[in-house]
Order: sequence, then structure tokens, then C-alpha cells
Amino acid sequence: MHPVPDLQEEALNHLLMHFTRNGAFGPERQQLVVLERGEGPYVFDTHGNRYFDALSALFCSQLGYSYGEELAAAAAEQMAALPFATTWSFAHPAAVGLAERLSQLAPPGLGHVFFTSGGAESVESAWKLVRLYHNATGGEHRTKAIARQVAYHGASLGALALTGVDGYKAPFGPPAIHVRHVSATNRFRLGEDERFGDAIAEDAAFSSALLKEIEDVVLEEGPDTIAMFIAEPVQNAGGCFVPPAGYWEGLRELADRYGFLLVADEVITAFGRLGEWFGSNRVGGRPDLITTAKGLTSAYAPMGAVFASDRVVAPLYDDPKRSLVHGITFGGHPLCAAISLKNLEIFERDGVFENVRAREGHLEQRLRELLSLPIVGDVRGAGFFWAVELVGEENRRFDADERERLLRGFLFGRLLKAGMIARPDDRGDSVVQVAPPLISTAEQLDEMVDSLAEVLTEAGTLMNLGARGAERIV
Repeated sequence: MHPVPDLQEEALNHLLMHFTRNGAFGPERQQLVVLERGEGPYVFDTHGNRYFDALSALFCSQLGYSYGEELAAAAAEQMAALPFATTWSFAHPAAVGLAERLSQLAPPGLGHVFFTSGGAESVESAWKLVRLYHNATGGEHRTKAIARQVAYHGASLGALALTGVDGYKAPFGPPAIHVRHVSATNRFRLGEDERFGDAIAEDAAFSSALLKEIEDVVLEEGPDTIAMFIAEPVQNAGGCFVPPAGYWEGLRELADRYGFLLVADEVITAFGRLGEWFGSNRVGGRPDLITTAKGLTSAYAPMGAVFASDRVVAPLYDDPKRSLVHGITFGGHPLCAAISLKNLEIFERDGVFENVRAREGHLEQRLRELLSLPIVGDVRGAGFFWAVELVGEENRRFDADERERLLRGFLFGRLLKAGMIARPDDRGDSVVQVAPPLISTAEQLDEMVDSLAEVLTEAGTLMNLGARGAERIV
């Protein structure tokens, strides 16, 4: 009889965990949680502890964890028929069927689909499609991009250049793409930014100031050198920054005026996270390309996709000798495509997006109750995608030592102890992010917020914060 393996020990000995302080875990250090099964919006570790997955793993487990048998059946049928084929000069029914279905769901004019294995690959692929378009239409000198500060677009070298988190890029040398970073749509800190001042309270004024900054960068760099602008409909890193009204319409106008392409990074916001098939629809965006992954399969398989407009792909069809000089071995994998098709079917059959829209108001109301806690400065987001910003006295930012003590030393472990997985994060300011599975009930959302309130109350005590004054507006 073989001994039962110590999975924690084996993981520490052999598994390099992504974006993780691998040396922080061990017998005399922090305990490593090993998850072994899931049910509904919950996951369970090897000791039987249950956690509400308030982050949908990484914003991707839209359906939670109870659709495995149904999706496995779709996968098994595909594996029996055709376990693998590429989309390099060939096609297969699963990829064709998925591309056709996605073209029906996409915003008008974005009916061309390039499959990838994940989000960073989608962003890299979008950049290459942008460059191929400009090269074919007389824009060979359009080699620069504009992205937003703090925004995360992926960790591969091209996507990393677009990412606005300096600490992620510093170890790896000069960026692969020339990128200028402009302000995110963070209204909470406007009064501290001399470029905007504290008088910009209305969407029109805020949007106008943000767009002027972008236009200034375009003019500084040279309009004929800008290939694309990339942004998320609701920005993840920094804590769920929602755009002001008119912002995405303004981006479209700038792109048209100066000849660059507009890319919506929807790796997180597509497929229901904001209650719509695409977050662009919700914010009034009309991008030339959309990058996706995560919710495309509800994370039951690794897959991404880039949606491109008729205009962007036209040069690839106009000249029979022109190649799309980019490819990914597993892009459009039959297994992943079959799972994605079933996932999309379940979204519609089970009213998953309707559940998000029906419960968004309740979730927002409950989260805003946290504003009464001394450590909570702001609550922002949309759909099932929210951030709670953590602050000191008078909305003071925590310094590096305080963030280490609060986010890593206390919150990470205390949230697990409270039976929930959420994300303490300080890529920008200090936040806790929640993005529950889209199938979550009102009762489960209440459970999540109640647990978060308990933990943040203790966090306020840890950071020596008193009660909010009477002037606090909730």
C-alpha cells in the first residue's frame, strides 16, 4: 500500500507558484493551502476546510465548480472524435463552430476571431494584429502604444510592456514595445493630483481631462507613430476603476482622428463579469479589437480569443500572398473549443448573466456598508467585480511597511481563516478585491460581505484606526 503523499511538502519541493513568494511557505512559516475540490461557489482544501471563492479563482470561474460533469461530457465527446488539430492552415469543426458562435455575440463588426491559450497571449496577439494592419496600410512607423498606469495586461514580454506596474517590469530589462502610460480613471484620488485638481466631480469634466492627457501624449510622441491605445472597460489593477461617462466615446474619437487602433482588454470583463457578454457594451466602447480569455471557458479549460474588426483583418484577405505571421500551437484546441461552446450554452440556458444583473444592486449596497469602517476609504466596481480601498486616517495611503503588515502579514491569512478567498493587493493603492462566481445567490453574497466586514473590522484595530467620524458620508 502506497503512503498518502504530503501534498503541501511535495508542492513546496517541486511546484513553483506563480506571482508568489515561494519562500514564504514551509513547516516553520506560512501554511500552504492545497485545494482539492469545489462545489458551487465554494472550494475545499485537503483538510476539509471550505472557502467561499470570492475571487472566482482569478476572475475566471464564472460558473463556479458544479458544472464539471456536464463540461466533461462535452470534452469527452470531442476527445473521442478529434483530440487535437491546429488552426495553422487547417480548421476543425469545434474551432469553426466556436468562432461562428462568438461572432454572433460580439459587438457589431467584430466578427473575426483569433484563438489563443490565455489572456497574455491574447494581448500579444492583438499587438501583432495591430502592427500587421498598420504595415499593410502605410503605417509602418506606428510602433508605439499607449496604456494606463497600474493597469495589468499580462506577464509575457510584449504584454508586460503594456502593463503599467513598474515592479513587474524592472527585473527584465528594456520593454519590448515603446509604451506611454497615462492616468487611470481613479476618481477617489483626484483631489491629490495637480493635473486634475479637486474640482472635477462631474463625469464630463473628468472624462475631458483624461482624454486631453491622452491627446497630449499622442501629440508629444507624434500621431503617426501611435499604433494603438489599450484599456480595460473596468480596470482591474489598482482596484476596479470605472470610467466616467463619455470616456470610451472620447477614446473612439481620438483613435479615429489620429489613426491609431483602439483595443479593449476584456480578459476579465467579458463573458458576464459585468453582466454582459462584453464590458465594452456596458461602457459605450467601440473598439477595433477585443482581447478575452478567463470566462470564455469559465476556467474549465485554458483558452483565449482576440476579436478583430472587418477593417483590421481586411489586409489579411485582400492579398492572397500576405500571411498572418503569428501562431500558437494550442490556439483553438478542439478540447477547449468544445468546452467553451458548452460554457456559452450554459450561460444562456441557466440565466447566468441575468443573475449578475439582478443581484448587482444588492451586492453594491452591501459592500457600501463597509464605508462605515475606519479602514475603508472607497468602494467601487460594477457587476460582480468590486474593490474596497483601505486607508489610514483622513484617507491617508499606507506606506510600504504598513502595507506589508496589513496586506500580507494579516489580511491574506485572516481572510482564509474567515472562510473566504479574496485578493489583498497593492499594485496601486491598498485594496481588497472581490469577484464572486456569477452563479452566487444573494445569501452567498451576504455571507461574503459579512465575512469581509468581520476581517476589515479587525484590520482597522490592527492599524490603530478609531471609529469613523460623524462627517463620514456613506
